Amino acid sequence: MDFLVYYVLPFVIVLGILIFFHELGHFLAAKSFGVKVEKFSLGFGPKLFGKKFGETEYMISVVPLGGYVKLLGEEETEDTNLPPEEEERAFSNQHVLKRIVIVAAGPIFNILLALFLFIFFYMAVGAEVRVPEVGQVTPNSPAAHAGLKKGDVFVSINGKKINTWEELKDIVEHSKGSPLTCKIKRDHRLITTVITPQQSVIKNLFGEKVKSVIIGVVQSGKIKIVSLGPISAITMGVKRTWEITKLTCLTVVKLVQRAIPIKALGGPILIGQMTGQLAKENIIYLVPFMGFISINLGILNLLPIPVLDGGFIVFFLIELVTGKSLTVKLKERAQQVGIAILIMLMLVVFYNDIARLLK
Repeated sequence: MDFLVYYVLPFVIVLGILIFFHELGHFLAAKSFGVKVEKFSLGFGPKLFGKKFGETEYMISVVPLGGYVKLLGEEETEDTNLPPEEEERAFSNQHVLKRIVIVAAGPIFNILLALFLFIFFYMAVGAEVRVPEVGQVTPNSPAAHAGLKKGDVFVSINGKKINTWEELKDIVEHSKGSPLTCKIKRDHRLITTVITPQQSVIKNLFGEKVKSVIIGVVQSGKIKIVSLGPISAITMGVKRTWEITKLTCLTVVKLVQRAIPIKALGGPILIGQMTGQLAKENIIYLVPFMGFISINLGILNLLPIPVLDGGFIVFFLIELVTGKSLTVKLKERAQQVGIAILIMLMLVVFYNDIARLLK
């Protein structure tokens, strides 16, 4: 029962919300241009149940790992069979820029959903920030030479108050090796010391060696919750959305460059595990996690792989530049390649997820 409540149910709800907003983007964009939407489905495959409202049938289908919006004239072969009064409402009869907007609206809505979720979380809970407390001092480092010890808390640097570990890192990285006058709190005493950062080679998030300016301290791991007003919450939400969007794009590039191993990829099983763990710990933390997954879903759908939104956008851009659409036969072959790529990718992530479970 716990497995159902903490793992299956949260996973289905999270996935359903993300898919719904993705397809809602396509749906609203199509409606705004007067394109007829025939079906709106959460899930693929055979229909479980559905009901028609107006001209659109809303359905829930068997396979929950996705969804789709069926537009009138979406398949080019439909055009010849359309009644004259509906020809102008066919997707394929729209200007190519309108088609690009309709296809891109799904991923864009995923990113907008993430922005809303982050802003809501920061308003409701506040921001978690790392305290500028030293957890470890590297031997023979600038911090060690300056006499820093475990438990020291940075109060200010060069007269600027330090509230978070991120502020400390930012000042050190932009110091260019210039001496820093630091006020440190130690055992209810304030002491002043001068630390001269040094150039060093460290590993970044992707395990690559990069040059950086350091002082030789590691954060203690302590965090604090900072309450945020509406303006600060919106600012933080925008910042967080941008950071994760940029990181997701960079991760895709690093995967192509093989800087990140393919075994690092995770799929539905890993997402289900993480969803369950967060639901057990505190369900409110599902909100930023959902935002993170929503951005990933949006960016991945923009990849230039046929059958994904990004692949169709590439087709339309070619049409926009050349003035004519690719042949149906060429599109079908490209989509077959795209399906093969997606199947291989799904096999890889499921293998990775199962391998993690076995370990």
